[in-house]
This record gives sequence, structure tokens and C-alpha cells, in this order.
Amino acid sequence: HKEHLCPSCEQGKSKRASHPPKPVPNSRQRLHLLHIDLCGPMRIASINRKRYVLVIVDDYSRYTWVHFLRSKDEAPEVIIKFLKRITVLFQSPVIIIRTDNGTEFKNHMLKVYFDSVGISHQMSSVRTTQQNGVVERRNRTLVEAARTMLILSRAPLLLWAEAIATACFTQNRSIIHRRFNKTPYELI
Repeated sequence: HKEHLCPSCEQGKSKRASHPPKPVPNSRQRLHLLHIDLCGPMRIASINRKRYVLVIVDDYSRYTWVHFLRSKDEAPEVIIKFLKRITVLFQSPVIIIRTDNGTEFKNHMLKVYFDSVGISHQMSSVRTTQQNGVVERRNRTLVEAARTMLILSRAPLLLWAEAIATACFTQNRSIIHRRFNKTPYELI
């Protein structure tokens, strides 16, 4: 039987055909493995002139953080600042970072930082988004939810970043992790 969705949800969830995701071994503790991806450029700049969204997902809890950027070039600096903040906040080291092969992740600045703090950087094969499926799936759910909010509220599209931030906040506190029967917010 086909899911019955309201027209806004149906339109918000429309997407291109995709490959089934590959199962990823689950981490045993928070911050052990972080999946990172950059979405964009968006067709319309946000109200703060941002065109990209950096999505970071903790493998253990599936807790998600989003950062909005004006250009890809900001990514390494934002990632380093985030990693420094998060390791102090949780008093726990990040062990592995998993990304695609984008130049925003494959650069000297990040390599030097990762080496200095002992982070292992795993990169998926070129044009194989399924290998970083955890964050790719989160990107999709965030964008679908944001698109649905904008369509339903008839809000201007330049509010896409606010809609994604709202979707992220809501999903962190409402999606139940099957393995633990808790939300990402409760697990992180």
C-alpha cells in the first residue's frame, strides 16, 4: 500500500532515484566516528547570504549538527573549530572522520590538524555517495523536512537555512534510534 502524504509532504519528499544504503558498523561510543558532508551550492542564498550547509553526524547517537557557509573554502576552518569545541564540551576525543573526496575535506589544512590530534580521516571512493550513507541520508531527511516546511508555510525560499536548522533541532529530539529506543539528543 502506498503512503498517503499531504501534497506539501509529497512535494517536499520528491527526489532522484537512489542506491540502497550500505550498512555501516555502529560505533560503541559518542564521537568515535563522525560523518561529514557539504551540501550546495543552494540555488538561492539564505537570508545571511549562505549557499552551503555542512552536515556533521555522530555515528553512535546519530546526533546531527549543521553549519551554514558562504563558500566551500570556509569548510576546513569551520570543521577544526567544531572539533575543538566538541571535544572540550564532551571531554571525549574524535577518533575517525568519514567524508567524501571533496577538496573541502581533502586538503593540507585538515590533514595537518587531523595528524596533530590523532584523528583518522576515511574518504569514500569517488562518486560513491553510498559509502558515506549515514550523512547522505541525514542530508536528505533535513532537506525534505525543510522543503516541506517552506512549502507548507509559503515562506520565502531564502529562509532555507532557518528551515534546515529547525529540521535538525527537531529531528535530534524526535527521531528514535532503533538500537537504543532513544533520541539522538538523549544519546549524545
